[in-house]
Amino acid sequence: MAIISTLIGALAPILYVDTLKSLGPDGLQLRWSNVHSLILSPFTSYTDQILSIHRTRTSAGFSLDIPLIMLTASILKIFYWPGARYDVSLLVQAFLMIGVQVTLLKVALDNRPPWRGERPFTETSGEGRPFGFWRWNAQRPYWEYLLFLAFGLLVIHTLLQPDGSSLYNRFIGYLGLTIEATLPLPQIQANYRAQSCKGFRISVLGNWLFGDMMKMGYFFGSEPGRVPWAFKMCGMFQACCDACLGLQYWMYGNGEENSEVDSRLS
Repeated sequence: MAIISTLIGALAPILYVDTLKSLGPDGLQLRWSNVHSLILSPFTSYTDQILSIHRTRTSAGFSLDIPLIMLTASILKIFYWPGARYDVSLLVQAFLMIGVQVTLLKVALDNRPPWRGERPFTETSGEGRPFGFWRWNAQRPYWEYLLFLAFGLLVIHTLLQPDGSSLYNRFIGYLGLTIEATLPLPQIQANYRAQSCKGFRISVLGNWLFGDMMKMGYFFGSEPGRVPWAFKMCGMFQACCDACLGLQYWMYGNGEENSEVDSRLS
């Protein structure tokens, strides 16, 4: 099952783009379907993971770095839009993603396995993260980080009022998209260290692979210039990482994980 999903995830974007182009005018309706799938992808990708954590009362096996990456990337993409004016559907998706990821983070923190965590702005943690970043034992520092990031960008934008050609605007755009492209990497690392995919829902993987297909079809099937190349490059990299996750599911399955390692990754 997973190995088939991996192959589909790797090949479908290429085949899908060719199909859209071959359909000509008939492909327009299919593109609109892509837009709707793209906008709703935050719900289709993460609802099952949220419900699973809430139902089992544990977020063991789920990497908290996923909300960190998606929230940081989505906030940066929102502030990238005033200058870049990229497709509005991608902007709407970023706002919806923030709402979904805030919910996921809250549920995951409420059901986090007991461990000592790190205090903010103390010594470097055992995993080598400065100040124990995103490994805090209290919930408040997580929300403070997100508020400071959004408020800081708002102040900078108010002062600079960057346009699409400014170096700053291009920098935050590429930074946000690069961060988003690394989304699967923490889960890949968590699965590798635990030698198990337990706690990570295959529905999330399936939706990531399906989302890759929709994104590639939309990015490369749209009119030239409508979607910046930064979106396309980061999307291709993320699709390759998602295929790697599918390979891990095939290799490790959903067996018992190393609970000691897992508690540190959650």
